[in-house]
Amino acid sequence: MAKKVNVVTLGCSKNVVDSEVLMHQLDKGGWEIVHNSNDPSARVVVINTCGFIGDAKEESVETILGFVDAKGKGLIDKIYVMGCLSQRYRNELEAEIPEVDGFFGVSDLPRIVPELNVTYNESEVNRRWLTTPKHYAFLKISEGCNWGCSFCAIPLIRGKHVSRPIESLIDETTKLANQGVKELIVIAQDTTYYGFDIYGERRITQLLNSLSQIDGIEWIRLHYAYPSAFPDDLIAEINSNPKICKYIDIPLQHINTQVLKMMRRGINREQTIDLIEKIRKNIPEIAIRTTFLVGHPGETLEAYNELVDFVKDYQFDRVGAFAYSEEEGTYAAQKFTDSISNEEKTRRVDKLMEIQQMVSLELNQQRVWRTFKVIIDAVEGHYAVCRTEFDSPEVDQEVLVKLNGNNVKPGEFHTVRIVEAQEYDLFGEFV
Repeated sequence: MAKKVNVVTLGCSKNVVDSEVLMHQLDKGGWEIVHNSNDPSARVVVINTCGFIGDAKEESVETILGFVDAKGKGLIDKIYVMGCLSQRYRNELEAEIPEVDGFFGVSDLPRIVPELNVTYNESEVNRRWLTTPKHYAFLKISEGCNWGCSFCAIPLIRGKHVSRPIESLIDETTKLANQGVKELIVIAQDTTYYGFDIYGERRITQLLNSLSQIDGIEWIRLHYAYPSAFPDDLIAEINSNPKICKYIDIPLQHINTQVLKMMRRGINREQTIDLIEKIRKNIPEIAIRTTFLVGHPGETLEAYNELVDFVKDYQFDRVGAFAYSEEEGTYAAQKFTDSISNEEKTRRVDKLMEIQQMVSLELNQQRVWRTFKVIIDAVEGHYAVCRTEFDSPEVDQEVLVKLNGNNVKPGEFHTVRIVEAQEYDLFGEFV
């Protein structure tokens, strides 16, 4: 019987990439791979954990304990834990969960691979065992972050910003394109800072332009673009390059200047509004996705209401809202008191998302009877599940298109006409 390993991935898309690199190494080493599986024949489990906020840490611990219980019943033989939670709390985890056979941090790939009796192959680090549908993939262009936002533990976990050389990213993207990837989702803790540590200047624009020249890549979308010191040449590149989606993910976190200062975001209300208006003026069709953090220490009701009005007035295409959770070691945990109750934080999140639901419906209704190019993610029942260039997979809305006898396949591009709009979904027909 072939050796079989179950790799379980928790957390963000950056963790997805780390798991995919690991799985390729194990696949080359003779292991049969399953991902996020309940396959009882996978006697070895590797859990790639998240340690970003309280809920994510709780999910990671519960997942570990679930597999520890299965090990105690003789259902699996080995458990290995890697990723952010393991990086940050290795000593505590080793003491409290001794049933785990090994804990590894975020940069320990060369250590964990030999634990599974596989020789780590440096020449294979730009190859991945994709867990996404084969037509799209994430590309992680850097590791860590230099910003030091008050609420964020990422620099404590993943360290300072370290960019990957352009040549390495071109090589990896070429390999992805050869695997059938058509849509590239560029990710990092801050994508706009890319290249500064290597080249002495930001080179995200040059990178995107180079990636767009790779045969097979048809869509490139940018995530996690930090708003402070946003590069002007990037705006021009998104507008002029037909392969770059008119879509950008900019985590604004707040709009009140005092809250932004306490968050250590390096930007104020006026600069934020100037940036949004500049982007919209120069890229008329742009879809902006953003996230907001509510309940940060010092967020008064007046400051929160300012954020509410901002969301109403500026009508972002996509919004995520999260409640502040105190993370030990961060600037906020050391300098501020977490004085806003969890109930009040939840109320603020819920109200913000209720407003965004109405905004989303209004924006979607404006798309009815318009035609769009879409990529098909899946065919389910009588529908093709699609996305426009204005929607990223897994986090944004979908376009559901009745097949009506059309023989279409995932990964294909088609033109659809929107015939109905809901708050977070569109319905269309093939043109």
